[in-house]
Amino acid sequence: MKVLYAHHPEDVKHYTTEKLREEFLMEKIFAKDSIELSYSHVDRIIYGGAMPVEEALTLDIGKELAASYFLERRELGVINVGGDGKINLDGEVYEINNKEGIYIGRGTKEVLFESNDSSKPAKFYLNSCPAHKRYPTVKVNLENAIARPLGEDAAMNKRTIYQFIHPDVLESCQLSMGMTVLEDGSGWNTMPCHTHERRMEVYFYFEMEGDTRVFHLMGQPQETRHILMSNEQAVLSPSWSIHSGIGSRNYTFIWGMCGENQDFDDMDHVAMKDLR
Repeated sequence: MKVLYAHHPEDVKHYTTEKLREEFLMEKIFAKDSIELSYSHVDRIIYGGAMPVEEALTLDIGKELAASYFLERRELGVINVGGDGKINLDGEVYEINNKEGIYIGRGTKEVLFESNDSSKPAKFYLNSCPAHKRYPTVKVNLENAIARPLGEDAAMNKRTIYQFIHPDVLESCQLSMGMTVLEDGSGWNTMPCHTHERRMEVYFYFEMEGDTRVFHLMGQPQETRHILMSNEQAVLSPSWSIHSGIGSRNYTFIWGMCGENQDFDDMDHVAMKDLR
């Protein structure tokens, strides 16, 4: 588990491209028969991926958590972006197929990931944050998620936001999670952009062609930077940073947020004229 410490925006102004990528980009999310995780001191979020191929994978603790088991004081959100699979939670099995997700409440002791077909392995993308109480485990798919169509062709940002872990769908302590699907011909997400000082965010980009790239924009509105991203990579966004992007083709991304505020529309919008 890679540990990332908090970053002051005044320090980030001086980062090189290499340093930005080292501190904010998770380049490898999925590896065969492995769980790859990053632990950020920004709101203590843990994010990464589990890719079971030949064997089932158990979500184990590391010394970073100082806990008896991973979800002793945490909650977890999972969305499968690969082949069909299943998650075993303390002996109860949930089928989690492509673009299906699940919220797993605090206190679940065993979390076991499996693929139904090793030739088409599941790819479970994970977000976890601290939890103050236990809420019920709930499976979510595109049919029972909240769908919010946004954008227009002329602005190259026609997309649908699917809210999976959201107060109007299910209860969680602080984790919010969902998926945004851009339509053909669209490349922009979240522009005009915003910040939200009351919660942080992680973007995970996927369903990208081999030569497709996303220019992910970050930084304070008056001091922006970019990170060039490939398929199945994730980028950390502190609360003080904008988080937007433009792709060379359309793509899909999963957003995950944690912090003290779960109001999805509570954003500090930034006018285009104020970006630098």
